[in-house]
Amino acid sequence: MAGPKGKVYIVGGGPGDPELLTLKAKAIIESSDVIIYADSLVHPDVVAFARPDAEIHGSKTLNLGEIMDITLQAVREGKTVARIQSGDPAVYGAILEQMQILEAEHVDYEIIPGVSAAFAAAARLKAELTVPGGSQTVIMTRVEGRVSMPPGEQLRDLAAHGCTLVLFLSITRTTGIVRELIEAGYPESTPVAVVYRVGWPDEKVIRGTLADLAEKVRAAKITLQAIIIVGQAVDPALLNPGADLHPDVSTSHLYSEDYTHLYRLGQSRRGAAQATPSATDEP
Repeated sequence: MAGPKGKVYIVGGGPGDPELLTLKAKAIIESSDVIIYADSLVHPDVVAFARPDAEIHGSKTLNLGEIMDITLQAVREGKTVARIQSGDPAVYGAILEQMQILEAEHVDYEIIPGVSAAFAAAARLKAELTVPGGSQTVIMTRVEGRVSMPPGEQLRDLAAHGCTLVLFLSITRTTGIVRELIEAGYPESTPVAVVYRVGWPDEKVIRGTLADLAEKVRAAKITLQAIIIVGQAVDPALLNPGADLHPDVSTSHLYSEDYTHLYRLGQSRRGAAQATPSATDEP
């Protein structure tokens, strides 16, 4: 590319609430000459941080070629471009094809991580996705639709692990999801939560089990922008002090008074150390 070169930032815009932007993301949006944002998914208040003289484009009606034409023209003019994606760009961010073009054109670019809708949903639910003594694994996936899934990544294959499942882009297929999970071994009583448009003013939360998930989603008329989380981790009863919900569920060892780690001796070892006389102690 001839002439001065600008820079492209692929910015994680978070799930909706502009206060969930990182400080770095906000600073880049404030300083960029050109803003291209996914206006069907990114809250307009995120873009409101842009300079008054910034050139702003919504991308919901643009194809990849049109988006990259705007981007490359700005870079040729030595401008800074903020390409704002929803959530975190690394998870279903559709950024690979953009990066391939930037690489081919030798454009300087940087990715700024954002808060994924998956983690914003967990926060909204007051859930720890890795429950001590329970599931220690989180699988993020989607069900097959217009986009096919590779061998071994069908929902039934992944469900065989019995861990916490986070489903993106799948809310319109809840009936099939329920069927596959139950056939894979999840009990009908498995806790499930759906968070619609997390961080937006019209956010909705649905709690239930696999037995009633499909019915509740239909009743709420949710057809897009929702995260589904499946597993013991989203059972609200876990928050009850002393809840005895599962024989394996426990509290974390990390802050237990009997747990020894690099920075602290457990109580029993501390007591033993204090009781053992050192070489310099008087007999």
